[in-house]
Amino acid sequence: MMQAGMDARSSWNRTTIADLERSLFTDGAGGFVVVDSGGEVVGCVGFGLDGIYTLILNKLAVLPEARGCGLGRQLVAAVEDEARQRGLRRVLLAVSQFNLEVVPFYTALGYAETDEPYVLAHPGSPPPVVMVKAVSEVPPASKPAEAGR
Repeated sequence: MMQAGMDARSSWNRTTIADLERSLFTDGAGGFVVVDSGGEVVGCVGFGLDGIYTLILNKLAVLPEARGCGLGRQLVAAVEDEARQRGLRRVLLAVSQFNLEVVPFYTALGYAETDEPYVLAHPGSPPPVVMVKAVSEVPPASKPAEAGR
């Protein structure tokens, strides 16, 4: 991912084939979206399920020469659409301490920083900035059944 301008200290550089296979091919675990131009992959994003309400967005990357055309926004929107289609309430992501310049990008898309832990944090990396966005309304809590009915 160095071609996509990722910092060498990023966890991207510790992502293994096994990590990607687990993300892509475990039933219900998640998936990957790619954008190609003329047969060349110019952008990608991964996603995975975290509990019953959350889809995690990860590994967003767009080649430097393809930036500024809205591809990153489209990839994020694809993950948000996936969350809605699954009936999930929110999308959560983590920004590496080595990639903090992208925080305003996510903020502009409606993501807000949270103190929640990031379950996929790499133990060899500094704690990431965790951000979250609601993508569907929380349904009203069901009323408990009344006794005797």
